[in-house]
Amino acid sequence: MTTARRLAERVLRLEGEAVLGLIPRLDERFDRAVEMLAGCAGRVIVTGMGKSGLIGRKIAATFASTGTPAYFLHPAEGVHGDIGMVARGDVVLALSNSGETDEVLAVVPSLKRLGVPIVVLTGGPRSTLAQLCDVVIDVSVHEEACPMNLAPTSSTTATLAMGDALAMALLERRGLRPEDYAALHPRGMLGFRAFVRVTDLMHSGDAVPIVAGDARLDDVITAMTTKRPCHYGAHALGMATVVDASGRLIGVFTDGDLRRLHLGGAPLTSLRAADVATREPKVIDGSDLAGHALEVMEAFQITSLVIVDEVGKPEGVIHLHDILRAKLSF
Repeated sequence: MTTARRLAERVLRLEGEAVLGLIPRLDERFDRAVEMLAGCAGRVIVTGMGKSGLIGRKIAATFASTGTPAYFLHPAEGVHGDIGMVARGDVVLALSNSGETDEVLAVVPSLKRLGVPIVVLTGGPRSTLAQLCDVVIDVSVHEEACPMNLAPTSSTTATLAMGDALAMALLERRGLRPEDYAALHPRGMLGFRAFVRVTDLMHSGDAVPIVAGDARLDDVITAMTTKRPCHYGAHALGMATVVDASGRLIGVFTDGDLRRLHLGGAPLTSLRAADVATREPKVIDGSDLAGHALEVMEAFQITSLVIVDEVGKPEGVIHLHDILRAKLSF
């Protein structure tokens, strides 16, 4: 193993151990912190200096994106006016590995005058900062992953992980639903995966090629060709649903099936839809997420799924192109 890989292995091991080492310390202090943050009538103000500040920005962003209004306050700027962003009803989450960071300690008196509760994530549970705060969560680590045991590595990873733990506990406490999460991520793949459903994209009504099981193959081909979703232009869905006498889905027939029959020399004019349809095709519920439909298509290497009603009758079709087009619009 190369020196670089040995060092990388050491870093990953130490940082992993730092995170796992937090688990035995989850006690009533963590519960109190969650209660305090969940009961916040205003916003969670995250503050920290240097590398802790960078971690604090990410924690604040995670809080905000999961339903807990949060902002980051740079402590050095705080003592020069930015403390004005803090108001009664807010809760402060302070980050300091040593618990002796001058800039963070400097903003504490102003916070105390406002009567704002302070939760601290620190590697110094007996530090000056810890003694001034309302709830102290110990995120100390045995060793930094830095070969000199100097650069913040294991400690920042542990702090970030504990911040994520708080955020997820708050998410669960608030009962955040996928649609709530999507509302906070209206653009991009997060919003797509959490919000867009099959019914939003599927083709229904006259756009769905439906043929009877006893239909001749040339009639099936006609249905596949003429049933074209208007926004596809010259492109059809490339498939037809095949139903029994009661209208229930018994199979699908695709362009690929037609090509295979032709190459196999089958007597196309004498075949019926029920003879050539793929039985027990993959179907999906209209309320399922479009992202799940995409996963099914990729897993089974197919390009369309049929949506059936409660008695098994086809009520729509979703095509791979529909999902890809929706993804591009996000």
